[in-house]
Amino acid sequence: MKIDPLDAHDRLEYFTQQGMQVPECAQDLINQKPFGDHPFYIFCHPRTDEDGVSKRYIWSPWIWKPRAQTNSALYKAYPGSDIVKIMWIIPPREMWKVYEAGNLFENEIIVNSTYLYDYNIPKLEAPEPDDPTPERAQQIAFEYQPQLFKRETLPKELQAVWDRKMNENKRKNDEAKYKENS
Repeated sequence: MKIDPLDAHDRLEYFTQQGMQVPECAQDLINQKPFGDHPFYIFCHPRTDEDGVSKRYIWSPWIWKPRAQTNSALYKAYPGSDIVKIMWIIPPREMWKVYEAGNLFENEIIVNSTYLYDYNIPKLEAPEPDDPTPERAQQIAFEYQPQLFKRETLPKELQAVWDRKMNENKRKNDEAKYKENS
């Protein structure tokens, strides 16, 4: 494959600019403490805007490890520390060869991630040793993110808790809007 040095330079510049967004977006999410001081995953994937061309990255917090998919990245954050682990980076399948050894964008993390995606996805998706049990993860999610649950699906004793938490969240949002407008 013949590489145009100017094209390679432009791609490298774009790639490094993209890379600077990772720490900023991850830190912003960590600062929000979506699950209090509990370690959590940050799942990153692109979405195409309504114009059909532009893409933006969605950064979402998860208390449990999501399923692996192409065109995504997964990090694990530990609030209260400066530790963020890269769990996987899986670009679109058509880009995988670009990151192989000997290429301009050679990247060991991506090569390992794509290999596991093709040949050992259970290992890629396996819970980490410090992950909470599924039951505990659900408790944490309900405690910090009750809006993820449908009220009708909760047991009666949790429906009252859900109501209280949703009212507290509404009050906090209303106070924040009032402060912005003042």
